Amino acid sequence: MKALDIRQIYEDANALLEGHFLLSSGNHSDHYLQSAKVLENPKIASMLGEALAKEIVQAGIEVEAVCSPALGGILAGYELARALGVRFIFTERVEGQMQLRRGFSVKNGEKIVICEDIITTGGSALESARCIEFFGANVVAYAGLANRGFCVRSGTKGTKKPECRLPDDKPLFALEDFIFTMYAPNECPMCAYSNAIKPGSRGN
Repeated sequence: MKALDIRQIYEDANALLEGHFLLSSGNHSDHYLQSAKVLENPKIASMLGEALAKEIVQAGIEVEAVCSPALGGILAGYELARALGVRFIFTERVEGQMQLRRGFSVKNGEKIVICEDIITTGGSALESARCIEFFGANVVAYAGLANRGFCVRSGTKGTKKPECRLPDDKPLFALEDFIFTMYAPNECPMCAYSNAIKPGSRGN
């Protein structure tokens, strides 16, 4: 498979946004990755899922299922599961707590990859992992289409930032690193002339 230019794919889909954005973490940034615009194209979504699956298979990770946190991770996780030939489930927040619902269940010791569209701090992915681990599943890896650079993806060199919440003993697979400037709300220079908008799944 020819190496995919992930940045170009996001640009072509008008999914690499520039402006003043409020992130789920509460921080502000001058860039935002809107993966939904990329994944609305089934052919592109399939290619990305296959590329991510290839990395996981080449690393020798045995996978029995893929789980994603709703809503943002669902399409990416489904395509990864399809490419791996395993089942797909998702967790969702109910009154602020990640839960496994809709009749989904996991087996004791079942090997599961947690997949997001974008890995920033990994907070949502970790919530999903803890949710299914409570029922006995074994999280073997984390995955995302893109990594915001706080966590270090498998096969690359870098330093894990303090904001990264993913555990050190599980690999992270992603197709590209996107490292953008971020600011704490009280230190954001853009707030002097504009209001931050939230275009993600928890906003508009």
